[in-house]
Amino acid sequence: MECFVYRSTRRPETYLFVPRANDFEDVPDELLEHLGRLEFALDFQLGPERSLAQADPRTVIAHLEKDGFYLQLPDRWWERGA
Repeated sequence: MECFVYRSTRRPETYLFVPRANDFEDVPDELLEHLGRLEFALDFQLGPERSLAQADPRTVIAHLEKDGFYLQLPDRWWERGA
């Protein structure tokens, strides 16, 4: 599965994963507002065997298939006042 990752300009270390480039149709408007402008970070082939820095690839795939997006928050974001 192809995966496109966008960096939030408003929330440091916050990334939005989507299955199609520049397609945020399934992402709630409120979330998009909260994230601010999104900058393209990278794209890659995502499979269950792929190693990701902060998430289980199976979890990301499940969210992409079910919700149309996956939001990666920084570790311990609640302690940073986010």
